Amino acid sequence: MRSFHPTRTVVGAMFEFRSAWDAAAPAMQREPHHRPPAHPVLYIKPANTWCRAGVPVVLSPDVDEVEVGATLAVAFTRTAARVSEADALGYVAAYGVVNDLTVPHASLLRPPMKQKCRDGFCPIGPFVDAAAIGSPDALEIRAYVNGELRLRASTATLRRKVARLIADVSEFMSLAPGDLLLVGVPHGAPRARAGDRVAVEIDRIGRLENPLVREATAEDAR
Repeated sequence: MRSFHPTRTVVGAMFEFRSAWDAAAPAMQREPHHRPPAHPVLYIKPANTWCRAGVPVVLSPDVDEVEVGATLAVAFTRTAARVSEADALGYVAAYGVVNDLTVPHASLLRPPMKQKCRDGFCPIGPFVDAAAIGSPDALEIRAYVNGELRLRASTATLRRKVARLIADVSEFMSLAPGDLLLVGVPHGAPRARAGDRVAVEIDRIGRLENPLVREATAEDAR
């Protein structure tokens, strides 16, 4: 097990788990899309969202609950730019656990910046060297709220295998050391509120746990 913290960019992929794709598919056929996306649908988790295991995640007064986004993170050992699927895993340094916290929302029409990019909404770690994992395409992922198992999924149900996702993303943007690529969140992410403890586990990598707390207000100080 190793520690890792991004220094460049954390890129997330949407609809990569088959369950997430199937849930969104009907909306993809309606205006203004009319057809499913052919390429990965990406978003960014900027530096203000990054935090470590055990650090309290503060929910502002306008956030009643969050989705616990259990996902596998890919860290890079050298720059991957226009790499082939066959070569892609050779660029991976380590695999890790990330909790892609998100305010629940239904819209597919706009990038979910307000829902995904709040302070502390990307707890990160632990990581394991890629050589110790071998293939990342059959790892079980679990999400917990207050110690209760609330979601179980596997990277075996990704629409694109991890190598294919790296190849497709690196076709138009470089993925360098210091970057993380999140492979997606399964449909049915459990919800949690301030006062809960949330955790994500991935087989052979480890467990990431953080408390959710309510932001103190002037009224609380009275």
